[in-house]
Amino acid sequence: MAHVEVKGAKYEVDEDGFLVDPDEWNMDIASYFADVEGIAMTEAHWEVVNFLRDYFKQFNIAPMIKILVKEIGKKMGPEKGNTKYLYQLYPGGPAKQACKIAGLPKPTGCV
Repeated sequence: MAHVEVKGAKYEVDEDGFLVDPDEWNMDIASYFADVEGIAMTEAHWEVVNFLRDYFKQFNIAPMIKILVKEIGKKMGPEKGNTKYLYQLYPGGPAKQACKIAGLPKPTGCV
């Protein structure tokens, strides 16, 4: 497997560049992934990342986009629980990019 080095720490990543061990996640690796993805993180971006990390802790799975939209809508309201809003934050695919930054596995169904 490949590794990335961030601030002197090595992190194992899979063939798609996703963190192999979600427990190794921290703000340094999250910022690194955001830079790689070309995302300038704002409070709104972190809100989605933190939601995903909580979801993963509860269900041990990274949600695909359909479930992500539905669950964010339940928790944060319809103005945030819609694909248009999430694609504005993560134009490369909300589930895929946000999960990568959150240190989670690539969601099922993502290409």
